[in-house]
Amino acid sequence: MSELSARAKDEQGSAMKVRINTHGNPLPERHGEWVDLSTAEEAHMRKGEVCMIDLGVSMQLPDGYYAIMAPRSSTCKRWGLLQANSIGIFESDFCGDGDIWKFPAYAIRDTDVPKGARICQFQVLKKAPGITFQPVDSLGNTNRGGWGSTGSMAGPPDSDSWKRG
Repeated sequence: MSELSARAKDEQGSAMKVRINTHGNPLPERHGEWVDLSTAEEAHMRKGEVCMIDLGVSMQLPDGYYAIMAPRSSTCKRWGLLQANSIGIFESDFCGDGDIWKFPAYAIRDTDVPKGARICQFQVLKKAPGITFQPVDSLGNTNRGGWGSTGSMAGPPDSDSWKRG
C-alpha cells in the first residue's frame, strides 16, 4: 500500500486530501461537476455476481460536505456493470486511511475490467442544514394523487391524465 498522499484543488482553490492506497493509481479526475474514479485492481466477474471493486483511494471531504457516487454513463455499456445499491453516499467522517472507496458492482454479463478503468464518478455536495421534525395531525395541503401520479406520457396533461398514471 502506497503512503503517497496528494491534495486535489477545486475551482475555488480549497484542497481535498486524497490518499492513494494502490501503487500507481491516478488522482481522481474532475470533469465539470463530477469527479471520475478508476479501478485499483482488475475485476473478473460472472453474470449475476456482486463485487466491491476497490477504487484505491481514501479521501477527506471538506467540513460540511458529503459525496454522492454514481456509475459513469458508459459503465454499463462498456463493462456490463450496474451499481448494486443504485447510489453511494460518503459522509465526511468516512475519512480514515483504511476507509477505502469502493464501487458495489453487479455484473449483467461476464466481464473483465482492467485496473485503471474509469467506472464511476462522484460529486461533492454541501450538507443540508439541520432540521427537526414536528408531529402534526394534518399537513394542511391538497393531495397530489399519490406515488407515481404524474402520468407516464410527455406533453400537456389532459384534465384526467393524473388519474390514469
